[in-house]
Amino acid sequence: MRYRVLRPTSVIVVLLITLGIAVNFFDARQKARNILGFNDVDEREPTIETGQFNHVSATTGALEPKCRLSRVCPPDHFSVQIRSGAANVVGPRICFEGKIIMSHVMNNVGQGLNIVVINGENGDVEQSSFLNMIHGNPEEILALLKEIKPGMIVLAASFDSVTPKMTNEIREVFAGMGSALIKSVKHRDSWVFVGRAGTKETSPYEKQAVNDEKTNIYEGWPEVVEVGGCYPRNITDGHKL
Repeated sequence: MRYRVLRPTSVIVVLLITLGIAVNFFDARQKARNILGFNDVDEREPTIETGQFNHVSATTGALEPKCRLSRVCPPDHFSVQIRSGAANVVGPRICFEGKIIMSHVMNNVGQGLNIVVINGENGDVEQSSFLNMIHGNPEEILALLKEIKPGMIVLAASFDSVTPKMTNEIREVFAGMGSALIKSVKHRDSWVFVGRAGTKETSPYEKQAVNDEKTNIYEGWPEVVEVGGCYPRNITDGHKL
């Protein structure tokens, strides 16, 4: 049996090609993570478990914006930021008052609708869960949504698809919270929403990206959508709390 001996120049060429492939692989992987919004920043930001919610500048002592907002919200408003899931790969991210309530990193999101229910007066998190709109029971999902009391603030974000188990009754519940887009949400659309149960006012905190093969940036899914801002507290006896 003969063994072929590689020349030094051939060995160098092989090593360079291998190194180039490895660099390109990790570069592509990082670009994908950045596009999908899944990066180390999420891991460093406070979560509801850590209790680390200090938003005061260490140098100036001034209040700093929460949930990556561009400004500090007034006392009668809550800081909110919601980002939908990316395709069926990276889950959504829901931040309220500087606390990450749900995220891919926290491993507490799921396919369908990811929802956080907030006490509209004191800002307490009453509930956080995901409604399985792929394999769940529509009647059970509707019953859970109907249990949300008037005045509660509802934060919702899609992941993968929200329509397989979506019924007209479920759409009406969200419309009753101020959603103007829920009736047009279709298969694999990206959708985020902040509203209030029992309101008749249309919420300005809602966004939708339509699933269209001509404009989709992921194969079979549209872009990620995001909303954020200062959401008003409940009004009680004519005064905001």
